[in-house]
Amino acid sequence: MTNPSFPEAKARKQIDRMLADAGWVVQDRADFNPAAATGIAVREFPLKTGFADYLLLVDRMAVGAVEAKKMGTPLSGVESQSAKYSDGLPDIPPAWRKPLPFLYESTGVETFFTNGLDPRPAQPATLCLSSGGDAAGVGA
Repeated sequence: MTNPSFPEAKARKQIDRMLADAGWVVQDRADFNPAAATGIAVREFPLKTGFADYLLLVDRMAVGAVEAKKMGTPLSGVESQSAKYSDGLPDIPPAWRKPLPFLYESTGVETFFTNGLDPRPAQPATLCLSSGGDAAGVGA
């Protein structure tokens, strides 16, 4: 897990809670078990280009990512950072689609969501993290 002295640690603790409350199983990358649940959020997932704060998997396939920012950070403009997660995605786990369609940016207080499947995208919506159970229909 993230070093508690990092400025984002408080936000990540809240994001962990939000993800778990929404039905995601939150795992450290060292304890990654793709069979643990339908919806899994893996902390600090290694990419070819660095690390994703959280990689979201549904049925063992990457569907999205969460970019964590310290509380108080303005989220407008941060979506470009989470969008880059698709560029560095390794072959395993496989991506449901590329680029990853569901991108979140969160401070643990405020969360932006970008739906890459929306044919008429607008500004990212401010909302809570969606449920891993609800996301199970992604592959349908």
